[in-house]
Amino acid sequence: MIPIEAMFGLSELKQTRVYQEAREEGKLEGKLEGKLEGKLEGKLEAVPKFLALGLTVEQIAQALDLDITQVQQVAQQISPNQ
Repeated sequence: MIPIEAMFGLSELKQTRVYQEAREEGKLEGKLEGKLEGKLEGKLEAVPKFLALGLTVEQIAQALDLDITQVQQVAQQISPNQ
């Protein structure tokens, strides 16, 4: 039985410059997306600290460059009665 990879010539495809460039581009996009997600997570983790200092949701959103709804969601998770 012939392996599927050999049937479709995938091993040769993986050696092409186009494939290699596309693969590298995908890696870069993944890294960038991960960094952005990490930055957002860090900002959201700071919200409870700012709330504890007495800042308003609007002040926190402005200071962290977040949407008010994002800050409100975190605030509700901390204290669902708000």
